[in-house]
Amino acid sequence: MQNSPLKKISILLVDDHELVREGIARILNDAPDIVVIAQLSSGEDILEYLSHSNSNNMNLNENTPENIYQKPDVILLDARMPGLGGIEATRAIVQLSPESKVVAMSSVSSGVIPSQMLRSGAKGFITKSVPVEELLKAIRVVNEGDHYVTPSVATRLAVDPFSDDGGGLFDKLSRRELQIAQMLTDGKKVSQISAYLELSPKTVYSYRYRIFEKLGIRSDVELTILAVRHGLADDTREYDVLPSFDSIAS
Repeated sequence: MQNSPLKKISILLVDDHELVREGIARILNDAPDIVVIAQLSSGEDILEYLSHSNSNNMNLNENTPENIYQKPDVILLDARMPGLGGIEATRAIVQLSPESKVVAMSSVSSGVIPSQMLRSGAKGFITKSVPVEELLKAIRVVNEGDHYVTPSVATRLAVDPFSDDGGGLFDKLSRRELQIAQMLTDGKKVSQISAYLELSPKTVYSYRYRIFEKLGIRSDVELTILAVRHGLADDTREYDVLPSFDSIAS
C-alpha cells in the first residue's frame, strides 16, 4: 500500500511589490512542505479572493477546479500596503476566513505596526530582514496553531506581545483614525481618502482634526515624522532590509 503524499501548507502571498512577491514565492515553493496557491497585491484583493473562496465552497461541482480560490492555510502578507492596509485586512481575514492564519511581515520592527497587527488577529509577525530558515519556521509554527514573533520584535513589545494593553502614541487613535492616519502618511489627499472609504470630505477632515488633536500635532508633515518615528510609516530605507534572495538564484 502506497503512503499518501504529505499535504503541503497552502500559502496566500500578499505584497504590493511584484519583485518581492516573486522572490518570496520562489523561496516558499522550494520548500518540500509548502506551496504558494496565489499571489495578490493589496488588502482589497484579499477580500475579493476570500469572498470568491467562500462562494466556491458553497457551490462546488464537478467542473470546479480544486485550486480556484482555494482557502489558504496561511496568509503571508505585508503589514504596510496602500489602501486597505495590513491591519484592516487582517481584521477582515479573521471574519471571512477564521481558519486561515495570518503571518505579517514588515521592514519595521518597532512601533505601532507589530502590536496592531497582532491585536488585529495575526498569529505571527516577522521582519523582512529574517533569514529564509526563520521565514519557513514562522509559517510552520503558525500553521500548527502556535504564535511566532521575530525575537527582535518580541523584545520590543510588552512581555506578552498578544496582550490588549497598549500605551504607544498611536494607540490613542481609534481603528478608523489609525487607518486615515496611515493613508495620510502614504500621501493620500482628503478627496482620495473620502472616495476610497466612502465618507464625505467633511467627515475625513473631522477625523484628521481629531488625529492631530490626539497626537498633539498641527500638520501632515508632523504626522509623517511621527509615523516614521513610531513605525507606522516606512522611511526611504525600506528596501535595504529585504530578505536576501541569493539562495534562489538560478
